[in-house]
Amino acid sequence: MVPDQSDARRLALALPGATEGAHCGKVDFRAGGKIFASLPGDGVVVLKFLAEQQATRIAAWPGAFAAVPGGWGQKGWTRLHLAAVDLGLLEDALAAAWRNVAPKRLQRDLAATSAPAHSPRS
Repeated sequence: MVPDQSDARRLALALPGATEGAHCGKVDFRAGGKIFASLPGDGVVVLKFLAEQQATRIAAWPGAFAAVPGGWGQKGWTRLHLAAVDLGLLEDALAAAWRNVAPKRLQRDLAATSAPAHSPRS
C-alpha cells in the first residue's frame, strides 16, 4: 500500500510527545517545540535529517528521497515522495527525523518500542 499524507500525519503524531502545528501555511510536526517533519502537499513529506542520514537515504532510495533545494537541503531537510515508499519506510524516516530533534526524555519513550524494519541507521 502506498502511504498518503493522512498516513504521514498519523505516524508522526504517534511518536512520543509529537504535536501538530503550522508554519508558512503548511502543516508541521514537532517534538520538544522543534520541527521534525512537514507536509507541503503534492504527496511529499519534508523531514529533518542529519547530513549523513540524508546522504544514506538518497543513495539507498534515490527515487524516494531528495534534498530540499538550496540551503535548507544543505542543512539536512529532505523530501520524501510518498508514492515511492511503503508504510514501513515512511515510519522509519519519520522516527529518524523525530530522534534528531526530540528531547532525551521523549527518546526514552520511543526506545521502549520496537525498531522499524527499513533502517539504514545513521
